[in-house]
Amino acid sequence: MAKRSGAGQLAGIRKATPKVPVIGVFATSDPRIDQASRKRCQNISKMAADTISGAVVMPDKTPVPVVYSTVLVDGEAQADIVAQQFRKAGVDILVLVPDTWAFPQLTTISLLQQFSTDTPVNITCGNSGPKPGVVYAHALNGALAQYGRLAALNVGTWPDTGMNPKMTEQTAKNLIDWCYAAVTAVALRGRRVVIFGHDSMGMETALAHIPATRNTFGLEITRLDMKLLADMLNKKAYNTKELKALRGWMDEYVGKRVELRDQADSERFNQELAMYLIVRDLMADLNAVGGGFMSQLEWGSDTRGIPLPVADVMESFFNSTFDHNGRKAPLPYATEADVQGLLTMLFMTYLSGGNPPLFMDFRKVWEAWEIKELSKKIGVKLDKKADYYNKGLVDGDNSGSASFDWAARPGASVKKIMDGVGIPLAEENYFPGGGNAVTFMTPAGIEGIAARMAYSSPSGMFSMVWDQARTTEVPPKLAKAMCKLTTPIWPHTFVVPKYASMVEYKQYPPANHFHMTWDLPVARLQHWMDLTNVLSVTPWTARPKFIEGVDRPQPLVHLINGGEDTFKAMKASH
Repeated sequence: MAKRSGAGQLAGIRKATPKVPVIGVFATSDPRIDQASRKRCQNISKMAADTISGAVVMPDKTPVPVVYSTVLVDGEAQADIVAQQFRKAGVDILVLVPDTWAFPQLTTISLLQQFSTDTPVNITCGNSGPKPGVVYAHALNGALAQYGRLAALNVGTWPDTGMNPKMTEQTAKNLIDWCYAAVTAVALRGRRVVIFGHDSMGMETALAHIPATRNTFGLEITRLDMKLLADMLNKKAYNTKELKALRGWMDEYVGKRVELRDQADSERFNQELAMYLIVRDLMADLNAVGGGFMSQLEWGSDTRGIPLPVADVMESFFNSTFDHNGRKAPLPYATEADVQGLLTMLFMTYLSGGNPPLFMDFRKVWEAWEIKELSKKIGVKLDKKADYYNKGLVDGDNSGSASFDWAARPGASVKKIMDGVGIPLAEENYFPGGGNAVTFMTPAGIEGIAARMAYSSPSGMFSMVWDQARTTEVPPKLAKAMCKLTTPIWPHTFVVPKYASMVEYKQYPPANHFHMTWDLPVARLQHWMDLTNVLSVTPWTARPKFIEGVDRPQPLVHLINGGEDTFKAMKASH
C-alpha cells in the first residue's frame, strides 16, 4: 500500500488582490501543411497578441495581460498542450486566429472542452485564399453554433501572402472591441458592489435583484446599513489630516463657488467630505468595484430622526477620474441606491476602459417645437442648423452622482474641469439635513452611449435600453430659462439621442434615471450583451437593423435559433 502524503498548506495572504482577466491567443493548423505556412500561423498568433496587448485596459488603466502559444493546435494532443499552457497562465478569455484549414472537432473544440462553457471565445481571421483559414473559421463557427456555443466571428483582413502579415485597422478595432466586452464580463464575476441603505426611495426600477444579478453577472451586492456610516461619521472614523487636505483642495479648486453662509454650513460641508473618506475606505476594505447610497428619505430628509448632510459631493468624487490625491479610476456610484443605475454605469465604465459615468434624472424632454416656443417668448434667436433646433433634447440633471469630469470636454485638466463646477447649498425643503449639492453645465460635442438597464421578473432577464447620443448647448439665456424649469442648482447635461425621436425617447425609458459614458463604441456594448445574455432594446424607428462599421455582426448562434432575443430567452430559461 502506497504511503499517504500530507496535505499541502497554502501560504498566507494579508489582503486578496482581485484577479485581472488574461487573454490567451492561439492558432490552429493542419500537420499536412508546409512548414513555411505553419511558421506564418505562429507569426499571426504573435501579431494578434501584440495587437491586443496594451490596447485593452482596466478602468485604472492597467493593461490586460495577453499571452500567446507557438504550439499550433493540429489535433487533440496539441489542444491538450495549449489548454495546459493557458491554465498555467491563468487564461480565461480565448482568441483564435486561424490562417489555414484544420479540423474543428480535433482542434479548437477539443481545447474549448477544457474550459468552462462561459469562457468568451473569439475567432478572428483574414479572408485568406491560399490555405483558407476563413473556411476553417466558418466550419468551426457553424459547429459551435450547432451545439449552442456562443462565439464571435471576426472575418477581417490581412495579406494572403508573406511571413509577417498585419491585420488592418478595422480588423484590429473589431477584435479589441470584443476583448473589452470579454474583459468586462469576466473581470466582474466574483466582484461586489456595496449599497448603503435599503430600497431606493421605493423606486421599484432601482431594486437590488440579488439572485438575478448574481446568476447573470456573477456580481455580489453587499448591503450595509446607513447607521454604520452615521456612527462612523459621529465617531470621526477618518483621517483628520486627510480631511483637512481634502477641504484645502476644494478651497483651492472651487473656492468661493462653495456656497457657505456660516460656520454651521462649513461644518456640514466638512461632514460631506468626511463621508467620501469613510465610504472610500470601506469600499477598499471590501474590494468593491462600485456602490450606492440611499440618502432619501431616512438619511437627510426625515425630520423624525436627525437629518444628516447630503452625499452629492461624495458621489461626484467616486464617479470622477480624480480627487485630492490626483488621478484615479472612477468607481461607479449611484445616488438613491439605484442598483440598476449602478450596474449600467459599472458595465459601461469597464467597457470604455475607465471613462467617467454620468448619472442623470430623465428629467424634461424638450421637443424641438417647445424649444422654439420658449426662445421666442424670451427673445432668443436660434441657430436653425443646430441639433436641438431640429430634434430637441433631454435636460438630464440630478442632485447626486454627477462626475465632475462632465463639466468639461474629455481630456481637460483638473483645473479646467473644476473651474466649471459650483457647490451650492442643497435645497432645505427636500434636504433638511443640509450640505452642498454639485452644479455645472456640460459642454457640447461629447459623444457616447446613453443607456439604462432594466430587469423583468416574468422573463428573469436584464435588458439594456440604449442609443448613441451627444451633448449639446443652447444660447446662455435660453439655457438659464430651461434649467430654471427643472432644478437650476443641479448639474445639467443637454442630451440629444442619435436615432430616437423625442416622442420615442419620452415613451420608452425604463426608469426615471439614465446614464451616459463617453467614447464607448457600440460594438463593445453589443458584444458584452451577447456574453452576459442581456437583451438589447433599441425601439427607435430611425435606427437601421445593422450599421456596418458600428454594430457587431450577429453571432451565428443567434441567427440559427430564431434571432437574438429568441436565443437569449431560450438560454435564460435553461
